[in-house]
Amino acid sequence: MDAQLGQLVTSTAGRDSGRQFLIVGLNGDRVLIADGDLRSVKRPKPKNIRHICLHSVVAEEIHTKLAASIPVSDAEIRTALEGLQDYGEEVD
Repeated sequence: MDAQLGQLVTSTAGRDSGRQFLIVGLNGDRVLIADGDLRSVKRPKPKNIRHICLHSVVAEEIHTKLAASIPVSDAEIRTALEGLQDYGEEVD
């Protein structure tokens, strides 16, 4: 499964290892991730796709907005992450 906007990921490398994020941007073999707290949507963290664990769940409302180029707020990211906390099923 390829990475997609709004997808839940867990960082596996770096200072943020173990934290959950949502994908807010795609750029080749790198993704832009944000959690609405330490990493805001305005300053997403670029992360190599090899350094994250993709989960099979996608925050549909975030995906829909980002795909339509509608701005997403940090509060929306936090709310979506809270709703997805129980999902930890790995894809890769």
